[in-house]
This record gives sequence, structure tokens and C-alpha cells, in this order.
Amino acid sequence: MSKEIIQLFPAPATPIELQGLYLSIPLVPSDWPDRPFVYSNFVASIDGRIAMSSAPPGRSRVPDTIANPRDWRLFQELAARADILLCSGNYLRELEAGTAQAELPLYNQPAHADLLGWRRAQGLPPQPDVAVFSNSLNIEIPPRWFDDGRRVFVLTTADPASPAAMRLRQTDATIQYFPGATVGGAAAIEFLASRGYRRIYSIGGPYVFHTLAAAGVLDTLFLTTVHRLVGDSAAPGILEGAALSIPLDFQLRSLYYDAHSHGGIGQTFARYDRIQR
Repeated sequence: MSKEIIQLFPAPATPIELQGLYLSIPLVPSDWPDRPFVYSNFVASIDGRIAMSSAPPGRSRVPDTIANPRDWRLFQELAARADILLCSGNYLRELEAGTAQAELPLYNQPAHADLLGWRRAQGLPPQPDVAVFSNSLNIEIPPRWFDDGRRVFVLTTADPASPAAMRLRQTDATIQYFPGATVGGAAAIEFLASRGYRRIYSIGGPYVFHTLAAAGVLDTLFLTTVHRLVGDSAAPGILEGAALSIPLDFQLRSLYYDAHSHGGIGQTFARYDRIQR
């Protein structure tokens, strides 16, 4: 993990260590207004695929053709910066079935022990808290999340007096009801802001990403692009859902070139910040 990458933008081109890259950069702009900062991260092929349509049901994982430990390290570093993680109910169902790609970050692995230490040094809790989008409440919350000291919120449109809601409350999760057919991105972020969360990291996939983008509450995208074509016209991209009523414009904030992934085919790490209108 010690091999250098090259900062391409901002210029000039500069060698830099991969490990610690996303811990050292300013995450939230210095002139940020008094509201949460919402960011997300994806790894994709150069034809824009983040998963494969041929994956078995309940296994919406990043394919082996683009997954790699160097990108995964940066994914974990971004989680280390977060106050709370946003995920989907589908992730919990995959986790219960044993088909999830990985445990929720920051899981206790020797390779990431430094990230737990980094959070301690910043005065942060050992693990970020978790908010789960779930309309059905057909989910099981792992007891280890609470053992890790995480607070867990379930954001739902389901009846808060339903047996499913009562069952989840017995786990110490907070069930937050939202009226309507789906939980809107703006309402979700407003609720989390009311609970004091300021750095919100969406790891919930392309549909949660769409919920945030459609509501205009997404601020930054970190995008790893692996220099490989994988095909599959039915495979999802980073944003899945209806056309946005108002397109979101972004500007490139940073770009790094990694020549060492996948046997040398390489990948780029980009950060895009939404242009605030």
C-alpha cells in the first residue's frame, strides 16, 4: 500500500502516498455554511459500470473486475471522516443472508487499525453512526453495531406502530417516520442535522445516491475509475432512477492517477464538488 500515486489536479503533477490521502485533504470547505456536508463514493469501470446484472439476487456487490484493495482503502478513509453512514435496507438483508460484500466500515481489520486510531486522535467515537433507508422495515440490525457503540436510525414511511417497527425499537434503534411513499433526501438530511450530524457519508448504492441527488442535498462525489471496459448494458451506474428535474453541476476538485492497480492497468481517483447555486 506504500506505492505512490500522482496528483494530476490541481497542478503541478506531484507524487503522493496513497495511504492517508483522504485523511489529509480538507473534506469540508472552510467557508461551508451551517448545514451538513453530504458526500458519496463509487468505483466504476471506464464504461460506467459499478456492478453486474448477472449477479445472483441479493448480491449487488462491486464485481471482481474492478474491485481492488487500493480503492477499498480510500473508501475506508472516507468512512473514517464521517459522523454517520447512510445505507439501504437491502444492504442489511444482504448482510443477514451472508451475501454482502463486506462489513460496514470501519470494521476491525488489522489493515485499517490506523483509521480507528485516527478517529480517536480527532476526538471522534470509534465508529460512525448509521442511518438506514427502509420503507418495508423488513430488516435485521446486527447486534454488533450496538456493541460497537453506534447509534442506529431507521428512516421509513412504514407505520411507526407496526409490529416491525416495534420489533426494531427493541434493538435500541431509533425509528423515524416520514409521511409519503418514500423517504425524501431533503427530509432525511434535515432530520440527521437536527440530531447534530454534520459529515454524512452515503454508502447506499445508486438508488440512495439518486434520492440525495434528486433532493439537491448531495455535495461531493468521490469517484474511482478503473481503466477497464466490462460491458453489460443492463448493469447499474452510479445514479439509478428517474431523470433529475434539475441537473446537478459539479466541478473537478482533485484528480490522482494510480498506476499500480490491477497489474498496472491503473485507475484514477477524482473528487467532484457540486456547484452551489
